[in-house]
Amino acid sequence: MSNANLDSKRWIIAIAGTCLQICLGTAYAWSFFQKPLSTAFGWSQSMTAWAFCLAICFLGISAAVGGILMPKVGPRKMAMIGGLLFGLGYILASFALKAQSPALLFLTYGVIGGCGLGTGYVTPVSTVAKWFPDKKGFATGMVVMGFGLGALFMSKIFAPMLMNAFAFSPALDQAAQQAILVKVFLYLGFIFLVLTIPIGSLITPPPAGYVPTGYNPPAATAASSALDNLPAKDAILTGRFAIIWVIFFCNITAGIGIIGFQSPLFQDLWAKANSVDMTQAANVALLAGYGGTLIAVTSIFNGLGRFFWGGLSDKIGRVQTFRIMLGTQVLCFIALVYNSNPWVFALIFCYVLLCYGGGFGTMPAFILDVFGAKTHAIVYGTVLTAWSAAGIVGPQMVGMLKDNLGADAAFYTFWCGAGILAFGFLVTLLGSNEPYEKK
Repeated sequence: MSNANLDSKRWIIAIAGTCLQICLGTAYAWSFFQKPLSTAFGWSQSMTAWAFCLAICFLGISAAVGGILMPKVGPRKMAMIGGLLFGLGYILASFALKAQSPALLFLTYGVIGGCGLGTGYVTPVSTVAKWFPDKKGFATGMVVMGFGLGALFMSKIFAPMLMNAFAFSPALDQAAQQAILVKVFLYLGFIFLVLTIPIGSLITPPPAGYVPTGYNPPAATAASSALDNLPAKDAILTGRFAIIWVIFFCNITAGIGIIGFQSPLFQDLWAKANSVDMTQAANVALLAGYGGTLIAVTSIFNGLGRFFWGGLSDKIGRVQTFRIMLGTQVLCFIALVYNSNPWVFALIFCYVLLCYGGGFGTMPAFILDVFGAKTHAIVYGTVLTAWSAAGIVGPQMVGMLKDNLGADAAFYTFWCGAGILAFGFLVTLLGSNEPYEKK
């Protein structure tokens, strides 16, 4: 295949990778189901959140494993396996809901679906990074932008379509609500199987030696050669990797804690600010709609942040990008502590999600800069274990605060988030850029 054809093909693969990420990113709309599941099955907020926590946890673990296996199995098969497991996670979760078993829900949606998330997530990101050595931040930012936009499709298309088709209403008795949620999860599983497997079949690596037309690879320095030649197992034991992992963890933990609860938090604030009577089913349904709209809007910012910050990091550097994102979010979380206006709440959330997504848009190129292309899949997959840890810490922290502190939960949630972000910001200031980036 000519170089011109390969230049065109790489954009097709980037678009396919973005579409696959949109399907997988629907997991970020979990807060759409958080309250219905808790109400219908009588589970606590923290217990219900475990399904989402485990899905994110196993996303990171399976991404690390997927990064190791991808050179042997190939990105095409890995992407298809990821789509298969993700769809099966929903289908099997419907049986867990039918059995009213939270443990089985954790196993199906959390473990099986989470493994599909990680396997499917790492594959297009790592593959597209190799197709675009000339636009690393831009291209990987575009692909992971799809993951951020997934919540928009779930909260405004897939979930409402199915909930309306099965006539779900807060006024229904618990048995009726449970039966409808079983159907919703079952149908979602089949929808994702039909979408993800064909899309995954398009994800293929570039041929050996491919260089985009007009791109002149920079000459390797002694420092960069030493890093690029490190075996993956040695690379992930370096101090540079540890610092990058901590920075990534802090940026994710604060954001993912509120992502899983943004709809309930927003509904609580709106009800309090407008003295809404939550004993009336019509008001409950109205606020649920408001919460779904917030999920959709913030998912747009989550997606755009991956694209925006990833492209900006090509110009100002990866570390400087993380410093800006972490530092400004500290101010945002402190502002949320003292805010009582739901509109201001929504605006701040949009910016927080812009920065949250930016971490994912910047990280693939960050790893590529520091450790090179040869071990990128393994090292990048391993750094995603920070996502696993954050997926447990963030949502469970918020869930326990909501279960135990009621109306005061938001106050402590936002202070905890500010503290975590401040710590991450301080880590980026340790020394010069040398511990993080090659010169």
